[in-house]
Amino acid sequence: MDVLVTGASGLIGSALRPALVAAGHRPVTLVRRPVQGADEIFWDPATGRLDRASIEGAGAAIHLAGVGIGDKRWTDAQKRALRESRLQSTGLLSRAIAGLREPPAVLLSASAIGWYGDRGDEILTERSTGGTGFLADLCQAWEAATAPAEQAGTRVVHMRTGIVLTPKGGALRRLLPLFKLGVGGRFGSGAQWQSWITMDDEIAAMLHLLAADVAGPVNLTAPNPVRNREMTATLGRVLHRPAVIPVPRFAPSLLVGAELADNVLFFSQRVLPECLEDSGFAFAHPALEGGLRSMLEARD
Repeated sequence: MDVLVTGASGLIGSALRPALVAAGHRPVTLVRRPVQGADEIFWDPATGRLDRASIEGAGAAIHLAGVGIGDKRWTDAQKRALRESRLQSTGLLSRAIAGLREPPAVLLSASAIGWYGDRGDEILTERSTGGTGFLADLCQAWEAATAPAEQAGTRVVHMRTGIVLTPKGGALRRLLPLFKLGVGGRFGSGAQWQSWITMDDEIAAMLHLLAADVAGPVNLTAPNPVRNREMTATLGRVLHRPAVIPVPRFAPSLLVGAELADNVLFFSQRVLPECLEDSGFAFAHPALEGGLRSMLEARD
């Protein structure tokens, strides 16, 4: 079937497109530059431009667009860009879907485990309450923006993604040079829980959710979250390097600002993929060490 994809040039989107093709689907990407082929559709969320007729007939939509959370220091302007890029694009796509004669059967819309806020040792599932703070508020508004599509009868899934591990980008790519030099280590006390997923499982979960009888929030995280001290020690072990130099809390705060550093590096989120597992999804990499070895040893 035709699958509309936004954010297709991003880290996750660029891995998703070939997987959709391999699964027998035809990805049709929404782009903000001039269209270059029949498998592209122009849209401009900032001005509300999207020709509804151009997306008629798609069987599904996967919405990944949004300014990167960790791309820049969280100034007032950057926080506004983070919010607008998500709410404008999600609202535009959802309203367009709602106006179709035959809306897509399913909309998989990106969200994040930031929805839960900083929760210490509490075990978090899709039944848990929402958190507080900028990122929690952003995720909650982001999910609410899909309401028009849901009201039109489309099955909407909010993909609350954790830390996506891939050497091609994101957190792991930033950490690898330091750990390969033997100067990596835990962040702060290292007691904070980190909920992660390999890129392979992230993409496989999306393909699974296209057909699964699931709606609402779904945590895209591996079933075995780890404390930061375990994550960094495991990465060092896989790379055959020591990981004993702790990173004091003030250091990343100086580089990217305290609010961003706290949300990304020091908040504790012990998230379990209850809905995903209940729907029959089987993780290829349920444990951190196996996931890291699968990615990193294949590169050697």
